[in-house]
Amino acid sequence: MPHERTSTEVAGVVSARLVVVTMAAAVFLLSMIQTLVVPVLPEIGTQLGASATAVGWVTTSTMLTASAVTPLLGRIGDVFGHRRVILAALVVTLAGSVLAAVTHSIGLLILGRVLQGASFGLFPLAISVLRQSLPREKLTGAMAITASALGVGSGIALVATGLLTQGDADYRRIFWLCVGMTLVVLALSAVAIPRHPGQGGRVDYRGAAVLGVGLVCLLLPLSQGHTWGWGSPKVIGLFAAAVVVLAGFVALQRRTREPLVTFDLLVRRPVLATNIAALCIGFAMFSVFLGVTYFVETPDAVAGYGFHASVLRTSVLFMLPGAVVSMFTGPLAGRLVSRIGPRLVLLLACVIGLVGMVLLASLHATTAEMIIGVVICNAAIAIAYAAMPALLVMNIGAHETGVANSINSIMRTVGGAIGSALVVTILASQVATHRLPSGPVTLPTEGAFVLTFGLGGLFFLVAALMALFGVPRAAAGGGTLTAAEIREDEALGLAGEFATSSIDLSEPPPAPSRS
Repeated sequence: MPHERTSTEVAGVVSARLVVVTMAAAVFLLSMIQTLVVPVLPEIGTQLGASATAVGWVTTSTMLTASAVTPLLGRIGDVFGHRRVILAALVVTLAGSVLAAVTHSIGLLILGRVLQGASFGLFPLAISVLRQSLPREKLTGAMAITASALGVGSGIALVATGLLTQGDADYRRIFWLCVGMTLVVLALSAVAIPRHPGQGGRVDYRGAAVLGVGLVCLLLPLSQGHTWGWGSPKVIGLFAAAVVVLAGFVALQRRTREPLVTFDLLVRRPVLATNIAALCIGFAMFSVFLGVTYFVETPDAVAGYGFHASVLRTSVLFMLPGAVVSMFTGPLAGRLVSRIGPRLVLLLACVIGLVGMVLLASLHATTAEMIIGVVICNAAIAIAYAAMPALLVMNIGAHETGVANSINSIMRTVGGAIGSALVVTILASQVATHRLPSGPVTLPTEGAFVLTFGLGGLFFLVAALMALFGVPRAAAGGGTLTAAEIREDEALGLAGEFATSSIDLSEPPPAPSRS
């Protein structure tokens, strides 16, 4: 006779699904916040009467906040409980979204974006909640769905921006979209996230501050180097300061009793390889988004290439298909991870991404060729994002989940910053001047875009090498437990043996909670 689910079992299934949906929605939100403003930066400058340098801080400020707070929020969540930290981060994000939506000042808009940067801490916190709340057999698929929302959110954000700002509409509409989405995620989080206690310990605030300063010194020249000049004393000085401060951070962590990030975690081979792969995927993603956007909006009658697409046409025709495909590849990647392991799935994703980049570099004369290339690259990014959290979780202890995924998230941010800086620099340096009746027009050469897509393919190749040679096969097996998890399971088993000698076996014992 087939087993019929009890009401308790049904409620547990519904609760688990709601947790996954909520965490995926949170990651979707942060990805949307990251990308939403990119297509409308010129409109923001025009509507607020702000200079290009000031408008550049609309993206830079969020990135700098994210680099400073992401590892700190991950550690605070591990120590004090993830639910309260997620709710607090969402409240700060909501405040920033409202401020950005109502202000008519570029300074206050930048402040709103600073507050929105708190949302970047949601990704490592979401992975920690999944690991804490779901049974092992459902964890891989849940992490894959949640992580793939990074690529989906970026793609949908570009489409939403095109739809909301068509016809030179007020750019503030995109921030009202952030307000609505943040309210939805906040309500879901308040209902769905279990009230797990923290694991205890202390938070290394000093280490977090030093790491934040070092990352700001690294990311600031990357984002502003094109404006300041790559050889300027300001840029060179900040890069030098980043090296010194980050080296000091490593030395500090080695001397701290409960460090924010253990040196062993940073240099652990599979973790290091996964973080390098994350940097490469972050670079590749922005080389696709920025490269394709600038390419298709170039007037073909003037430059001899491009499609003279509006922001709306770029979003709906060229970007939407890739975003839709990403929605389906995440869950499929989760099943693949369960069957063949995250190492091979990451390798597969990078090979697919390399193919997509080669297609974009060599075949971009028709709309269909561009769409196919974008779809392939988006699918590769979604699959790669789905594999990396599983690869990390299999090689770290439960108490390291938050901070390990925080570092991985920062590596994606650094990769994206490098990608954005390099793409803008290439497109600004390799240009041709076209004589028109209205006057000369300077546009990037077609070779500049070929180089952009080629670099994206190169970074996919490096990520593939990390998956192939950087992650040992024994460290990436489908069901491999970490040493910490083996000790945890042994402790739970001993506790169960002890408990059977002193409890009434006529009543089923409660399931042990796992952290």
